[in-house]
Amino acid sequence: MTALFALATSLLWGLADFGGGLLTRRVPALTVVIVSQTMAALVLGVVVVATGGWSEAGPQLWFAVAAGAVGPVAMLSFYKALALGPMGVVSPLGSLGVAVPVSVGLIVGERPGLLQFAGVAVAVVGIVLAGGPELRGAPVRRRAVMLTLVAAFGFGTVMSLIAEASTTVSGLFLALFVQRLTNIAVGGTALYVSVRRGGRALPEEGGVAVIRASLPALAFVGLADVAANGTYSIAAQHGPVTVAAVLASLYPVVTALAARGVLGERLRTVQAAGAGLALVGTVLLATG
Repeated sequence: MTALFALATSLLWGLADFGGGLLTRRVPALTVVIVSQTMAALVLGVVVVATGGWSEAGPQLWFAVAAGAVGPVAMLSFYKALALGPMGVVSPLGSLGVAVPVSVGLIVGERPGLLQFAGVAVAVVGIVLAGGPELRGAPVRRRAVMLTLVAAFGFGTVMSLIAEASTTVSGLFLALFVQRLTNIAVGGTALYVSVRRGGRALPEEGGVAVIRASLPALAFVGLADVAANGTYSIAAQHGPVTVAAVLASLYPVVTALAARGVLGERLRTVQAAGAGLALVGTVLLATG
């Protein structure tokens, strides 16, 4: 179950990152974060009411609040990085955040077997290679790299926090809802400050019409992100966090393949090798 849900997480995050990266090339990154998370919160609110999730409220929701405070910073940094640099470089660097939950798992006493340790090592190497590196093929701005590293640490922190925010399915829906509300509050405050300082909330060309036309894509990004958080939480609760975190961080492979299929970005030899290593690492983790 851990492997299945963690791999579902990587698929959802990979598609969400690809969609978010495309959107931020037309729409301000903060607006992408707020609108996508608002649409996800609306759906989650209905689910919480329907499942009676409010009865699961408790102190553990503070983990969801913390995840919601960190999440917008990570998403904003990552989307800006995707808009600045090639997806093939930014995406694998973003996956380095796996070090946070893996470290937490080791600190709390998890000790994967030798085969799983090998799987972790192979998968991490594959993750880094799967999206590039294309440093010689396309210029990568230092700002994009720094933003990606900030995002990576934030994503890893969110993974660790959301795994502690609930112990039941209905409680998970409530935790994800609270996380989204916090995302919106933090992101909305940041957007207000940005606009007050001369920033833009709407695209320079098209304005509201562009946002309206992008609503289906924004909804997909928000719902895919919240679903990924949910599947990761389930994976981390039903197996070693070290295994769940590494498998969930295979999303650069998905992003690279999506970029190849939609944008025509070519997979280089090193990317193909990285994807192969990531798959080998996945098999070792799942069978270990």
